[in-house]
Amino acid sequence: MTDLLARQLLVVTGKGGVGKTTVAAGLALLAARQGRRTLVCEVDAKGSLAGAFDAGPLPYKARTVAPDLWAMTMNTEDSLREYLTLQLRIPLLARIGPLARTFDFVASAAPGVREILTIGKLAYEVRERTYDLVVVDATASGHVVAQLSAAATIEHLVQVGLIREQTRWMRDILEDPARTGVVIVTTGEEMPVVETIELADRLEPETGCHLAAVVANRVLPEPLARPDEAVFARLGLQKTRKALAGAVGPGAGAVLDATALAAGLRRRQAVHLDTLQSAIGDRAPLLLLPERFDRMEGLAATQQVADALGEELE
Repeated sequence: MTDLLARQLLVVTGKGGVGKTTVAAGLALLAARQGRRTLVCEVDAKGSLAGAFDAGPLPYKARTVAPDLWAMTMNTEDSLREYLTLQLRIPLLARIGPLARTFDFVASAAPGVREILTIGKLAYEVRERTYDLVVVDATASGHVVAQLSAAATIEHLVQVGLIREQTRWMRDILEDPARTGVVIVTTGEEMPVVETIELADRLEPETGCHLAAVVANRVLPEPLARPDEAVFARLGLQKTRKALAGAVGPGAGAVLDATALAAGLRRRQAVHLDTLQSAIGDRAPLLLLPERFDRMEGLAATQQVADALGEELE
């Protein structure tokens, strides 16, 4: 399999709340640490990516946030302006508000129009080799298929002309597994795992893009080694609990209960992760990121995620 960070475009998606922005930021920082000129782009403009690097609000124009690392936020009006200027060679005034409003009207009626500006901008950066790697903090898994299939949708609607030619080179980039890969982020819970499996099955048939990796985030540690489970079970007996309470204090029971809860949560998570691994098979690696119990946020947290990803990719 092509090395994950050796690609030129990584699209990171996942069910809302699983930590896709954190993983996208971690992957981008890891690549930059390896000396790869990396761009990370936030598509939904929620501002979470800026927080991952302790940066202020990110503009459309890429800004340096770490050595060899640039970050930006997608913006429809700026993307439209750049597209018309660079691709269609149409000179524009500084403000294109009326044109942008017209575009919004057209985009609401025609499938793929809005999405092509987003994915086309990122594919353009890949084609021009402005960066060694472009990491996309993409839309949630429920919407990413439309975004990734936008070039094919437009190509089907437009039979001839410059726009059709442009969708062809976009598809050449997006559908090349050596250049582009999709990373799905999930957690060891039923609904995120089910949604991840569904997206993995739809990805190549509906978009032509290839699954590069699945990242299971917030994996709990195993509190008990298997040989210790029988011993722990005996500690939980009522007679033993009373003896422990007398020997070490009333808090002994609470410690036993907390350990039992942690072990139960880890076992349930393991069942969902086993289901995920079986469904993904050998299509892509399953990377495990541990639960972080500290209160670190921002760049410090992103550095920890990059460290953990680096260990998984070794």
